[in-house]
Amino acid sequence: MTTVEAHPETRTAARAQPRSEFGPRVVLITGAGSGLGRATAEVLAGAGMSIVASDVVESAAEETARILEANEGQAAWCRLDVRNPNDAEAAIAFAVERFGGLDVVINNAGTDVTAPFDDLTVEDWDRVIDVNLRGPALLTRAAMSKLRESGHGHVINIASTAAKRAWEHASVYHATKWGLLGLSHALHAELRSQGVKVTAIVCGGMRTPFLLDRFPDLDPTWLLDPHRVAETIRFVLEQPDDVVIPEVMVLPMRETSWP
Repeated sequence: MTTVEAHPETRTAARAQPRSEFGPRVVLITGAGSGLGRATAEVLAGAGMSIVASDVVESAAEETARILEANEGQAAWCRLDVRNPNDAEAAIAFAVERFGGLDVVINNAGTDVTAPFDDLTVEDWDRVIDVNLRGPALLTRAAMSKLRESGHGHVINIASTAAKRAWEHASVYHATKWGLLGLSHALHAELRSQGVKVTAIVCGGMRTPFLLDRFPDLDPTWLLDPHRVAETIRFVLEQPDDVVIPEVMVLPMRETSWP
């Protein structure tokens, strides 16, 4: 089991703010150490929300929290391996301890193996499925009681255009993103009566390490600034309580992976 804790300086510096229907909300973001996760943390902290930045690489989560604090945001960090149910429970407890509750879970952590189907090992399949699909299910389940208590609980699942079509050498990634989109819509149908909203964000290609580190020949001008997607997440979260957006797609103008 991984111990989840904050740096002592952050434990002292973070100031929990009162939560109200349209006031500051407590947001737990997975994969917050870089890319879309960090961009989302920056945008939501700028909107007055209290952020728990989590990542499997603790130093990256800490760096994100430090950036938010430097800009007068409310932030804490923890290490979270989304594959581990004990980590999920501990992260939820940590968020509640630090900020007095939990309003939003953003399932952003993701991974991939780009390889022909025949070359994928069982271990490859298990790892990608565990991070991209099982992880969001585990964390959402761990958060449910707190999201119900919130009165305006919200789950955001970061999907992909890979949940809408397919291309070669991405079979396990497609399987998980199609699955995550299906899970998101199923939870939307199930949790509405419990006062919890669920939204799938279907993203086009972004200028993040997830793509650029693996595909250095990509033209960055064809990709989205992740802050554009983060601003869409903020828009979804700021809808009044009588409105839910089950799915939204955000594409760069020159997107090639979706018509």
